[in-house]
Amino acid sequence: MASEGQTVSEYIVHHLTNLTYGKLPAGSVRFDGSVVGEGGLWTMAHGGQEAGAMGFMAIHVDSMLWSIGLGLLFCWLFRRVALKASSGVPSGFVNVAEMLVEFVDGNVKTTFHGRNPMIAPLALTILVWVFLMNLMDLLPVDLVPGLLALAGVHYQKIVPSTDPNITMGMALGVFILMLFYSIKIKGMGFIKELTMHPFNHWIFIPVNLFMEVVGLLAKPFSLGLRLFGNMYAGEMIFILIAALYGAGALWFAPAGLIHIAWAIFHILIIILQAFIFMVLTVVYLSMAHEDH
Repeated sequence: MASEGQTVSEYIVHHLTNLTYGKLPAGSVRFDGSVVGEGGLWTMAHGGQEAGAMGFMAIHVDSMLWSIGLGLLFCWLFRRVALKASSGVPSGFVNVAEMLVEFVDGNVKTTFHGRNPMIAPLALTILVWVFLMNLMDLLPVDLVPGLLALAGVHYQKIVPSTDPNITMGMALGVFILMLFYSIKIKGMGFIKELTMHPFNHWIFIPVNLFMEVVGLLAKPFSLGLRLFGNMYAGEMIFILIAALYGAGALWFAPAGLIHIAWAIFHILIIILQAFIFMVLTVVYLSMAHEDH
C-alpha cells in the first residue's frame, strides 16, 4: 500500500529497486547532496540512481541472500526427508518429497536420452529451488519490506526470480554444463556439428557457424529471460494491485477481490515456470549428450 506523501510512481519504483551494494565512483552526488571523494566509496545504494552509478560490479544483496537462503532451506528440508525415509508407508512431507522425486525421475527418463546420474538430482534441485523463489511472490508486497524498513533497510526485493541477474546466472550455469558435456561426449564432433550443420559443405562453414552459434546462445537467454519476464510481470501486477489500496476506502473491496483472483491464478504461473525451467534444462542437456 502506498505510504502517505508517496506517489504511485514512486511507490512502484521503490518496490522494484534492489538492495544494492557496490562502489560509488569519485564525484558521484549522493541522495543527501554530499559528493563522493577521491577513491570512491563502498556503500549500500540509496535509490536506483546510485545503484546505476555503481556499475556492473554492484551486488544485489537481497536477491543473493534470499536465493541462497531458499537453496539452503531446500537442502535442509530434503535432508530431513532422507533421514526420516523408511520402507514403511510415507506420511507428511516425506510423502510429498517422494512424490516429487518420482515425478522428476519420470520426466527425466522420458526426456533425457543419455546416461548421466547427475541429471535427475539436478532437475529436482532446479524444480524445487525455482519453485521456492517463485513462491515468495505470494507474500504481500509490503509485508517483508515494511518490517525491514523498521530496521533501517529501505529497499528489499524478496522474489529472486524477478531479478535477471539470478535467472540469467542459473541459465549460465546450465549453458556451461551444455558446453562441458557437448565437448566431453562429442569431442571434435561438436566442432563439426557447429561448422557442418545444416549444410554439409565446407563453403557454407561461415553460414553454418553463425546459425549454430546463434541457436546455441539462444538457449540460455530463452531459459533465463522467460522465467524473469513471467515473474517480473506477476510481481508488477501485485504492486499495482497493492497501490489500489491507497486510492481510498472505495477501492478496498475491488482491490481485495482482484488480489485474491490474481494470487490464485499466479499459483499456476509459479508452478508452471519452475516446471518449464526444469524441463528445458533436461532437454538442453539431453541434446548435449546426443552424438550424431
